[in-house]
Amino acid sequence: MRRAVALAGLVAALTGAPSGPAAAAVVAFSAEEKHAIARHGPWPPPWKRDAGNRHSGRAAAIAFGRTLFFDARLSRDGTHACASCHRPELAWADGQARSTGRALLDRNAPSIANSRFERWFGRDGGADSLWSHALRPLTDAREMAMTPALLAGRVREHADLLRAYRRVFGAPGDDDEALMVNLGKAIAAFQETIVTARTPFDAFRDALLRGDRAAMARYPEAAQRGLKLFVGRGNCSVCHFGPTFSNGEFADVGIPYFVAPGRVDPGRHAGIRHVVDSPFNLLGKYNDDRTRANATPTRHLLLEHRHWGEFKVPGLRNVGRTAPYMHAGSLTTLEQVVRHYSELNEDRLHADGERILRPLRLDTGEAADLVAFLESLSAPPARGARP
Repeated sequence: MRRAVALAGLVAALTGAPSGPAAAAVVAFSAEEKHAIARHGPWPPPWKRDAGNRHSGRAAAIAFGRTLFFDARLSRDGTHACASCHRPELAWADGQARSTGRALLDRNAPSIANSRFERWFGRDGGADSLWSHALRPLTDAREMAMTPALLAGRVREHADLLRAYRRVFGAPGDDDEALMVNLGKAIAAFQETIVTARTPFDAFRDALLRGDRAAMARYPEAAQRGLKLFVGRGNCSVCHFGPTFSNGEFADVGIPYFVAPGRVDPGRHAGIRHVVDSPFNLLGKYNDDRTRANATPTRHLLLEHRHWGEFKVPGLRNVGRTAPYMHAGSLTTLEQVVRHYSELNEDRLHADGERILRPLRLDTGEAADLVAFLESLSAPPARGARP
């Protein structure tokens, strides 16, 4: 019953309609809590082009990138496209515990919505730009299994791809690797357009800041109580910070990272190695920012043992639409996620890991309130879907 009331309140918050007597309640927030809530917005953030991609924001590049994103010709056997694992109807994820390309992968596909606001890309942060991250599935043998030569060949042999390529980049030339990078930059230009819409939380946040109690009352009381937990006793906003609800860093949260007997997913440890070793990182020749100011984080990367089993703190926008959760889909519902943190086994954390984490010890009502808040972070389908 409690959850049904919360869901009815969410509908009211989205439509602006009243939802009965319960809608009149407004939870009291301290000045400190209001400050913490304010830092989760405004949404959406202002547009900022990617200095490392000279085609960022270009209409022709966005259109070509959209075509490439949905085109299975970019895979070796012509059966997989980027959209095979990042499906618009599934909030740009794939709903799988572990994604499948040409083979079963070790992780699931995270949503690419709001990816333009990230600093590191992929669950292990194995790329330092959105455009270089687009190259990873194209060339991974378990996913699309392409090479620069194969990709260049596909562009040159299909008149429609060649025509679109020339419109954005000019004649392809003989440098297959440069052509592949250009494809990644076009795909990234398209991905930058995929930004989630405003949510019931955003309406509440803005109303709270301007003191509009009538508008605040349209936000379900359960979600308000969950928000108070989130920024208060739960301490969730230490990691799930800012407008995207992520600090962009990496953490061990006590989720097993064994893939199979005798084999582990090293997470961030492998991601750092990949960034440092990649010819496509921001220290390399394909970075369009001649100042290399955007490469400072890459230049100062330090590989440490503690990075084993760490994965990127995910943004929480649309979290209600992107189950299952954790890097390999080990938790299937938001209720299970909340229970994990409520009953956290500290012995599973690295000795030098996330010591800020403590079991929340939530009662049944508190857990339901936190779920109601998390559900209020979901929005209608993201902009940028294929026409």
